[in-house]
Amino acid sequence: MKRFPNVAAFVLAGGASQRMGRDKALLELGGLPMVLRTVRLVEPHVTSVAVVAPEGRYASLGVPLIADRWPGAGPLGGIATALCASVEDWNLILGCDLPFLTQEWIAWLISRVPGSPAHAVVPESRKGLEPLAAIYHRSCGEALAAAIDRGVRRVSEGLREILFERVPPVEWMGLDPAGMLFENMNTPEDYAEALRRIERAATG
Repeated sequence: MKRFPNVAAFVLAGGASQRMGRDKALLELGGLPMVLRTVRLVEPHVTSVAVVAPEGRYASLGVPLIADRWPGAGPLGGIATALCASVEDWNLILGCDLPFLTQEWIAWLISRVPGSPAHAVVPESRKGLEPLAAIYHRSCGEALAAAIDRGVRRVSEGLREILFERVPPVEWMGLDPAGMLFENMNTPEDYAEALRRIERAATG
């Protein structure tokens, strides 16, 4: 399995999980809390992995933690926190609630960076841009931080502050034959469906 130099990863786990009714980062899939499962998924490919979350949360999991610098700013605050803290040039940002991401796809996305003229590579699915499964140059951190300080909260608005490349589905659909890569878990029904699919895959 290839480890890419100069690439760090950050898992965002600061959401309120209101629709789930409990902390979705701690919901178990395959015997691991989702946040830890995501860390384990990506760590073979990068130089380091850290979790961005409210200060003190998830300390018991034994993973590197970075306190969110902009509590209440949503995922955009998490992305900016990660990029401002990183010492690596490129940084993979992943939400903690994407149960169907694969190592194959992660390696493909990272390998896509050298051919891009942009400062971020953001996949696009049928739902739109997927900024919480994307890779950013750390230089984007300053621009995103400035946007947050101006009151920007939507990630889509924050992306307007940086030069990013959209990666359309035609480029990666061969890695996602089931069309599930970017399906996330927001509700108990989503979690039940993820459990069924993961268990089915584990039993062949």
